[in-house]
Amino acid sequence: MKYRASRGSLIVAAATAAALALTACSTGGSSSTDQGAGEGPVPEPTAPVTISFASWVAEIPEMKQLIHKFEAEHPNIKIEAQNVPAEEANEKLTAQIAGGNPPDVAYMDASTVANFASRKALVNLDNYISRSDIVKADAYVPAFKTFTTFEKSMYGLPFDGESTALYYRTDMFAAAGLTSPPTTWEQYEAAAKALTDPAKRTYGHAMFTSSPEAAYYWYPWLWQSGGHLLSEDGKEVLFNNAEAKKAAEFYVNLAKYAPKDYLNSNSYDGRQAFANGQVGMYVAGSWFAGTLTDEFPAINGKWATAPLPQGSAGCGTTIAGDALVIFSQSKKSDAAWKFIEFLSEPDNVAFWTYKSKDGTTLPPISSLLDSPDLVKTKPVLEGFAAAMKCGVSNVVADPNWPKIEEGLNEQLAKAIYGEQSAAQALDAAAAEAEKVIR
Repeated sequence: MKYRASRGSLIVAAATAAALALTACSTGGSSSTDQGAGEGPVPEPTAPVTISFASWVAEIPEMKQLIHKFEAEHPNIKIEAQNVPAEEANEKLTAQIAGGNPPDVAYMDASTVANFASRKALVNLDNYISRSDIVKADAYVPAFKTFTTFEKSMYGLPFDGESTALYYRTDMFAAAGLTSPPTTWEQYEAAAKALTDPAKRTYGHAMFTSSPEAAYYWYPWLWQSGGHLLSEDGKEVLFNNAEAKKAAEFYVNLAKYAPKDYLNSNSYDGRQAFANGQVGMYVAGSWFAGTLTDEFPAINGKWATAPLPQGSAGCGTTIAGDALVIFSQSKKSDAAWKFIEFLSEPDNVAFWTYKSKDGTTLPPISSLLDSPDLVKTKPVLEGFAAAMKCGVSNVVADPNWPKIEEGLNEQLAKAIYGEQSAAQALDAAAAEAEKVIR
């Protein structure tokens, strides 16, 4: 089930839209801490009500089935789908909020929830969660819950997610004399070198510089070296300390094992390089497994997945996901809650993620993620589920973060192209970040 263009292309759109949202959302909402107040489960509406639902997934068969099931169980609530391409979703939501006409509910990139919440554009869901017999805040995987939390309150319900792992071409490994995937940084570089033969146009590693992917795909190495982006209070830049520079130097050095004709592309477009045997190793989220199976069946049996190699601080991986939110301008928040509460039932989350035909995303509910049923149903997800113990969120709930990350991406891209060293890139990005950080 292809319900996202790709995590790579979505983070590009999210970063751009988030910056716009910071100003537009500030005029769009009011404090919503009173919404959902009450005791016991939220009652059914006594008269017909229509809920608008913005997403890029409403036309997918599995979502259609869920909507049909919901309307059958809640006959006084009708769902009106507002479809928008994934890469345009956040920008459109921003415009709708500024215009005073946002949807009631949206399925959005979870990395943008905190920024929308910081501008009072979303309903604080704590009251609703406290009344629910279905949704429990402590049932979510902590790493996924981080995305939807702002100032210790939940403003979204995690709905699907993924961790990042290593994809590798088993046929190319065999041809290069490699018998197993790398488990350390040193082994990773050695494998990349063994797989690289410019004369044959084969390379060991895929790398991208389009914003914000140069930064996004550096983060796992940063976590593995023990580095951080900012201090816990968000007031100090840490991404140019010694651990971070070590990670950046290793990461930037991998460019010599990457095809240059894909550097200015993005991770989704670059899938072709892996599929056609030009690249032997590819770091990506679990979405890529579904894409390979769906779009490139000819290479089934010629690739496998493995955890990312570990650094001096152990394992570390980026995580990503999508969430369900209610907008604070909605006049139908109770009915909207009934809808997202329904979608969040464990059976429905499982149906939407790993139990869908081509679904290769992870359920953000701990009991589902740890269930043997997940691996039994989709064996390819075993490594991704295990990697969640190492998952780190790169979301920073600061209105200035999108601008800071854009600068970090720009400087790392220059280093990848050889215009400066990795250390110089981080120092330059940090100098700019310190001008705007709170």
